[in-house]
Amino acid sequence: MNNFKKLGQFKSTGRFFKEKNSLYRTPFQRDRDRIIHSASFRRLKHKTQVFVNTEGDHFRTRITHSLEVSQIARSIAKYLDLNDDLAETLSLAHDLGHTPFGHAGENSLRECMINYGGFDHNLQTLRIVMFLENKYLKFKGLNLTFETLDGLLKHNGPIYNLDKINNIIGIKNLKNRFSFNQYSSLESQISNISDDIAYNNHDIQDGLNANLFKLDEILEINFFKEIFKRYKNVKKNKILIYQIIRDSIDLMVKDIISNSKKNLKKNKIKNLKDVEKNDDKIINFSDNYIEIDNEIKKFLRIKMYNNKKVLAKNIEGQKIIKYLFTNICKKPKKFIENQNLNKNKFRSVSDFISGMTDRYAINLYNNLK
Repeated sequence: MNNFKKLGQFKSTGRFFKEKNSLYRTPFQRDRDRIIHSASFRRLKHKTQVFVNTEGDHFRTRITHSLEVSQIARSIAKYLDLNDDLAETLSLAHDLGHTPFGHAGENSLRECMINYGGFDHNLQTLRIVMFLENKYLKFKGLNLTFETLDGLLKHNGPIYNLDKINNIIGIKNLKNRFSFNQYSSLESQISNISDDIAYNNHDIQDGLNANLFKLDEILEINFFKEIFKRYKNVKKNKILIYQIIRDSIDLMVKDIISNSKKNLKKNKIKNLKDVEKNDDKIINFSDNYIEIDNEIKKFLRIKMYNNKKVLAKNIEGQKIIKYLFTNICKKPKKFIENQNLNKNKFRSVSDFISGMTDRYAINLYNNLK
């Protein structure tokens, strides 16, 4: 075990609206619980990961993906003696802003909003936890800690172009609390890389289950071929696939832990300020595993994401999003409650559509046609 507690976010600097501390839960545990109890989190159960939610019960959805990311993140953070509660919280929340129909839905909604401030699922997550989830008498949103908000805001690293943030969130709403051009916490970086590990490995598994490609095809990737050699006398079946995916995740986690420790030493990271001011990502794969990661992504892009059946479903989802946007914008009050309509009706419609589940969007589309 390593003592990196001095590098972890164990104390919160507060929230936008002051609240009394709990005797029973840390601020980050309270953040996690607020996310789990949110309607937006529950709706992830019926949102596409790769396969549209109506395709079958055995493929991953956004909620199962988020749970898997959180498990990986907790393991890494726990081993490094960092704040596993914060890593878990960020992982559970990171996809709250996703639209129906996955990235295809996001691309479609982004096109619809191109002249009205744009759309970005990471920033939509911030809109949800800051403005749209309303369950408290004294404030709007979930009033999460600054550390959680910072980690969600910079899920993919530092931000240098603030126009999108200003259009979607409003810079003034952030009240100078965040340094956009600096890296977020190690826990946030852990959440980001755990996201990568989860969707690479589990998309491979879902693709095999959907018969988009065969086990022999993934064995063309040297990384998986080397894992398979451990079990060359084992019959090729689903259980073997589960084992290969488990081994793959295990190897990736070990590489991240080993390489991150080297990065901390190489960059002379001694405290939280060093983490923020460092120009490079600390929690990352080694060069060898970056190549493996890219090779898996390339394989999935060719064999899965660009598969004709997947693309056909994506095109259908994009058509539904555009149709809904056009028609709801004509009479927004027919669909959206007055308290949820703001001055920018297009942003309100974007909020409404991005919060839909796959089946809700499909049903509404069929009713409106």
